[in-house]
Amino acid sequence: MSIKRQINRQARFVPEMSDLPRPLFARNETLHSDSQTAWHQHNWIQISYALKGVITVYTHQGCYIAPPMWAVWVPAGLSHQVITTDKVEMRGLYVSASLTPSNDDHCRVIEVSSLLRELIAKFSDFPVLYDEAGREGRLANVLIDELFSAPEAALSLPMPTDNRLQRLCDWLQSEPDNSRSLHEWGKELGASEKTLSRLFQKETGLTFRLWRQRLRLISAMRMLENGEKVTAVAVTCGYLSTSAFIQAFRQQFGVTPGELFK
Repeated sequence: MSIKRQINRQARFVPEMSDLPRPLFARNETLHSDSQTAWHQHNWIQISYALKGVITVYTHQGCYIAPPMWAVWVPAGLSHQVITTDKVEMRGLYVSASLTPSNDDHCRVIEVSSLLRELIAKFSDFPVLYDEAGREGRLANVLIDELFSAPEAALSLPMPTDNRLQRLCDWLQSEPDNSRSLHEWGKELGASEKTLSRLFQKETGLTFRLWRQRLRLISAMRMLENGEKVTAVAVTCGYLSTSAFIQAFRQQFGVTPGELFK
């Protein structure tokens, strides 16, 4: 099963705005079916957060997935596409690019603390033209500070640019349970295991083993969110036992599958 499922999705509207009315702008959306935006970019930072459901953001460098404990940070000017699963309660935050350092050039997943979650919920009820000099403006500034200080989570799947590695990664996305070694892949791709290993580390920042493990767990998260049983998900994603899958899931995300989707 691919993390990018081939299903019919509802086209999701992206508002046309030339500038933000305030340094922080919020969009509230309730989506009842799988949806996707067209590829687009903004002149501001975008924070995509789901109170319920799972959000996946694709860029040309990789994919970034966020259930309710996390959010996806998209830098200004970066082309991206947002895909949601069924029944998503979404909050989108746009932050003026003038407020962030100039070296903010990579998409990432950030952790959403309980404080940050409550700040997002409160700000989402404010009017678009909130009072910058009053209580609303002070809360907006606190929210921006919390967003900028939120730690990054390991929920991204960077993609290589080498054609051979792209073929390998495409295959594994369609078959996350594939257990071929890098040596075996090398025979098919016409490169040595050492060459593929070096390229994988250089282009993704991860070893092949860690990249495949992250792919399997991200694939599992999408299946679990759709209500599939833990045992079936473990098998589909290439784990020899349910306990091994749960242990790997906890090590990666800090919670068990049951705790995450409770």
